[in-house]
Amino acid sequence: MKVGWFWVRLILIGVVLIAWTTFLLAFPLLPAVRVVLEEGDVAPQDIRAPRRITYESAIRTAEQQRQAEAAVPPIYTSPDPNIARQQRERVRQVVDYLSAVRADTFGTPAQRRAWVLAVPELHDLPPQTADALLALSEDSWNRIQLEVQRVVEEKMRQGVREDTLDQARREISTLVGLDLSPEEASVTIALAQRFIAPNSFYDETATQEARRRARESVPPVVRTFEANEIIVREGQRVTALDLEALRELGLQQPHTRWSDVVASGIFAVLAVLLLGVFLHQFQPDVLQESRKLLLVAILWALFLLLARLMIPDRTVLRYLFPAPALAMLATVTLGPSVGLILSSLMGGVVGLIGEHSLELGLYMAAGGAVAALSMRRADRLTNFFYAALFVSAALMGLTTAFLLPHGQTNWMEMGLTLAMAGMNGLISASLTLGGLFFLGPLFDLMTPFRLLELSRPDQPLLQRLLREAPGTYHHSLVVASLAEQAAERIGLNPLLVRVGAYYHDIGKIARPYFFAENQLDGNNPHDNLDPYSSARVILGHVRDGVELARRYRLPSWIRAFITEHHGTNRLRIQYQRAVEQAGNPDLVNEEEFRHTGPRPRSRETALVMLADQCEATVRARRPRTPEELTQIVEEVFQRALEEGQLDQCSITLQELRAVRESFISNLKGVFHPRPLYPEFPRNR
Repeated sequence: MKVGWFWVRLILIGVVLIAWTTFLLAFPLLPAVRVVLEEGDVAPQDIRAPRRITYESAIRTAEQQRQAEAAVPPIYTSPDPNIARQQRERVRQVVDYLSAVRADTFGTPAQRRAWVLAVPELHDLPPQTADALLALSEDSWNRIQLEVQRVVEEKMRQGVREDTLDQARREISTLVGLDLSPEEASVTIALAQRFIAPNSFYDETATQEARRRARESVPPVVRTFEANEIIVREGQRVTALDLEALRELGLQQPHTRWSDVVASGIFAVLAVLLLGVFLHQFQPDVLQESRKLLLVAILWALFLLLARLMIPDRTVLRYLFPAPALAMLATVTLGPSVGLILSSLMGGVVGLIGEHSLELGLYMAAGGAVAALSMRRADRLTNFFYAALFVSAALMGLTTAFLLPHGQTNWMEMGLTLAMAGMNGLISASLTLGGLFFLGPLFDLMTPFRLLELSRPDQPLLQRLLREAPGTYHHSLVVASLAEQAAERIGLNPLLVRVGAYYHDIGKIARPYFFAENQLDGNNPHDNLDPYSSARVILGHVRDGVELARRYRLPSWIRAFITEHHGTNRLRIQYQRAVEQAGNPDLVNEEEFRHTGPRPRSRETALVMLADQCEATVRARRPRTPEELTQIVEEVFQRALEEGQLDQCSITLQELRAVRESFISNLKGVFHPRPLYPEFPRNR
């Protein structure tokens, strides 16, 4: 039945967390004024800016970049001189060939024309031009030869781009010398045009590089809207630029798609499963104790809600989200492992909420990790201050690393972002302090502030102990000192051990005179009681202590010191008296002389039990030498091990050796023998 309830509780809290996470990821919390508009819709009313905003317009910037890119003309290679030489040589060959055709007197006019048109470059030469070429006088032909070679060479030197070949051929007429006759000029132009070839070609790589530089040289276009300025007028068609402004101001309500809900649900399931597996592996006590599991769920739900409210804002406010406070609270109340896993998961959630921003997710996760690692000890206010400084420094460093590589840096915005990052650590530490004061009593948590409060000498219960049982009060102080110093040696919480020792014997307030440390005149009431009554009185101080603890609302982890500091030890003196009176051990019920326990279930209560027994035994035997004191302490430790009083706690033999050495060292200082000082003669 108990195992069944464990799984029911675990599944119920898991389902609630999954549902809550899915809801906040898929359905944003909307402010009162939001509009549902798409590009091309007609605005039903004037939409005004609720606040002043300045932002970089991605649409305007992209438009300026496209214009700058389009303004870059295509880039062509430089004119290739080798092609010019090839064309010049080709002109010379063709001219020589044409001279040979002109000199042939045996061919008919039709044959000679065909021979001219057989040249590849001259295949489209008009027949009348070919006839004119053959009919020219020798002097005219000589002038044409020279002029064609000159014109082709000059034009090729200028460079002929492949996309302007026709234009280059048309420009040949402007290069022909004016001393030629019209007929000679016509033949020259016709021949030269056909030998013009492109020698400058389109350079794709250079052109794209130039356009890239032009695009990158465009600075971000900044748009500014003053508070109450109209963004879209009533009846106006909404443009992409208008929608961008609405999104920046958080005025556009996105459409919820089922795919988004499913994706959010998958993420929520994975996050909760990962949290459960991590806790089962590294901190199973959180899953086993309802109050700790409920605290994890409440912390996650509250900070997720806060993230949903702060992160969608596109201003620097998102950098103020106190994710480190979640890690600090979880670390102080539940342990650093819980703080690390919660901060990591919260970083992932923040990245999703912040439009899948990897930078923002890393910012929050890293801040939480630094907070969890720097809050390993929370017993002093200075530790919170140092943790805040570490978190602020880490967040400011991350912010600088993220913003500087962007090139065109808005220094004012960067300064505000750094200020938010610096304030984040201080705000997170402040929230942690406030949260501990609230969550400690609510969840019966062991917080350093509750420990410090309970350790104050002016606590009402400690004041009663001091007034009504001063010997027990002094005994508790000595036990607290012994246990606290031993706790420091083996890495336990010394403040918890000290406070537990203060209250472990408060039950003696009910009947203080029945306990030896409060019997100042030497009269022992137990001498007049039968062993059974005497045992009931002594055993009753644990029950009375629990009742007083409940009445004064002491937390459960302090009550554990009251119930466990005797374990199931037997009252040896009363039991021995009962055996002597009965004459036979079998006639005595040993259970009537044993504490009901339980045995110590934590190393802290085990330390107080051992310190209590060592202090009481040493005080009773009054050893005269350090060797006797050492032997007493070793007997106490050996008896506790033989009787199994330490079987239910995780203390190791190595730790027990360190504790024993600490006890011996401190008891020597408390119960050392004092020399007898000679009396001085009185003045008469």
